[in-house]
Amino acid sequence: MKYFVFFLLSFGSLAAQVRLVVTSPANTPENARIFMASSLNNWNPTDSGFELKKNAAGKYELEIPENSGKVEYKFTQGSWETTEGNESGKGIENRTFTFTGTPQIIENTILSWAKPEPKKHTASKNVRILSENFAVPQLETTRRIWIYLPVDYQSSKKKYPVIYMHDGQNLFDNLTSFSGEWQVDETMDKFFQEGENQAIIVGIDNGGSERLNEYSPWENTKYGGGKGDLYADFLAQTLKPYIDKNYRTLASAKNTGLIGSSMGGLISFYTGLKYPEKFGKLGVFSPSFWFANSDLNLYISEYSKFLKKSKIYFLAGRKESAEMVTDIEKVAPILIRKGICRKNIKTKFDDYGTHSESYWAKEFPAAYLWLF
Repeated sequence: MKYFVFFLLSFGSLAAQVRLVVTSPANTPENARIFMASSLNNWNPTDSGFELKKNAAGKYELEIPENSGKVEYKFTQGSWETTEGNESGKGIENRTFTFTGTPQIIENTILSWAKPEPKKHTASKNVRILSENFAVPQLETTRRIWIYLPVDYQSSKKKYPVIYMHDGQNLFDNLTSFSGEWQVDETMDKFFQEGENQAIIVGIDNGGSERLNEYSPWENTKYGGGKGDLYADFLAQTLKPYIDKNYRTLASAKNTGLIGSSMGGLISFYTGLKYPEKFGKLGVFSPSFWFANSDLNLYISEYSKFLKKSKIYFLAGRKESAEMVTDIEKVAPILIRKGICRKNIKTKFDDYGTHSESYWAKEFPAAYLWLF
């Protein structure tokens, strides 16, 4: 067995530290690169800033600033395909610890490195790739765009609401998802069979290494950001006009939504604030408000007066970061004081909720039905 020691040190004092002692399985490669993917780094499985390094004694360690609240984390060898697993090599629930400001020693035993099952295409026949390289002039790049058309789109002349969703890789197809898909297409197919209102769903792939930069209009000194304003402009000024021109859509704000999770929740909320005349229904799942809290609050104070007709669905799990629920609880009353009707804001906090695709997939149907 190999042993890795992972140190979490506070800014102010070496005494206030968390020490995670990690026992790894025998089949761990001698020169393995071990990373911590967690709620501290947006679940990046190969973040160089969270890579465990060998010290003079040959042990692995990592130092990060002392913080507050609960942290969820897992160990990886640099990808979600090489994350830690249970005795059978299957995935495990997130590990957790809580910053206390006092010394802690936490032992971790990695039972195996996961043996991922071969991924298969799972997208329904109503999903297609609109473009592999749709032009994003605001960011001087291109992006893959997915589109889901309602079951009866080809056989009717109806017009439909439209929902724009971020992290398109994770919405429809397990083959392209990084840790499971939302099953948006299966949900909408089921709703058709049950007689529920239908909608066109447009999925925009994230930019990979540019995801954090593009999903926040404000910069975080440690993690980046700052291109979110351009991304919002792309949604409002380029993508939405294209979809409205080429598909039978109900183009008004009350029939147009944005839904995203984590950083995607942040950019959905921001874009809805900037363009309330275009996007009137917002699904804000586990939003990373922490990324730019002070800037966001200032922006809300300035722009929320234009949101009187908007509907906003906030979702978060209590097993996420300690600030997740409280950040939403601080925002909602501000919106109400600024004139948004109380009945147009829904907050749902689940005791079982984690920062995961599986949680958001489970909660998507209820959010859709409330918004539309």
